[in-house]
Amino acid sequence: MSEQKRLYRSSDDRMIAGVCAGLAEYMNVDPVLVRLAMVLFTLAGGSGIIIYVIAWIIMPERPEELPNV
Repeated sequence: MSEQKRLYRSSDDRMIAGVCAGLAEYMNVDPVLVRLAMVLFTLAGGSGIIIYVIAWIIMPERPEELPNV
C-alpha cells in the first residue's frame, strides 16, 4: 500500500521556518523556485509575507521519525 503524501515544513533545508522547502518537497520542485515565487509575491504587493506567515502557522514541522523524500 502506498504512503499518503503529506505537507510538512522542512527541518533540513530551511532558511527561516522551512515553509518554502516543505512546499517544494511536496510538489517535487527545487526549493529555490518556491523561494523566488515568494519573493516575487512579496514585491508585487506584500502578499508573499502574509502567505508565508499563515503557512508557518498552519503547516506542521516534519516529525523526526519520517524520512525525507
